[in-house]
Amino acid sequence: MPFKKSPGGSMFPYPYKGGELFGLHLGSFGIDEDGLISRMKAEEIFFIQQNRSIGLWIDFYETSLTDRVISNFMEFLQHIGTRVLKLGLVGCSTKDQRRINRQIKESGHFENLPVRYFNDPEDAKTWLVSEY
Repeated sequence: MPFKKSPGGSMFPYPYKGGELFGLHLGSFGIDEDGLISRMKAEEIFFIQQNRSIGLWIDFYETSLTDRVISNFMEFLQHIGTRVLKLGLVGCSTKDQRRINRQIKESGHFENLPVRYFNDPEDAKTWLVSEY
């Protein structure tokens, strides 16, 4: 399969340790909610166009996860959720992890989606290409 570049510059699919995954770089947005949400929407369109299921890791380092950002992230997940086999989130504070988990649970859309949080992107990628 030929590789494609997402709007944020990520390679799709990204080969890793004998498997494939997709990594979204949503980090380093700081407090730029509009920029982050715009990137999420562009990545959503790109991801849906690929028409395949894959493990997904998202980098949130140095990005403020405000209520508005988390709300838009939940919409993003609802739109792409059926194509995500596993979700690894990197760079979230403990507080943000609790907030995201609460939103995931309350949504009722992701009961079967394995979600884990990581400090190191390499650990997230390794988990994504491993068996459940």
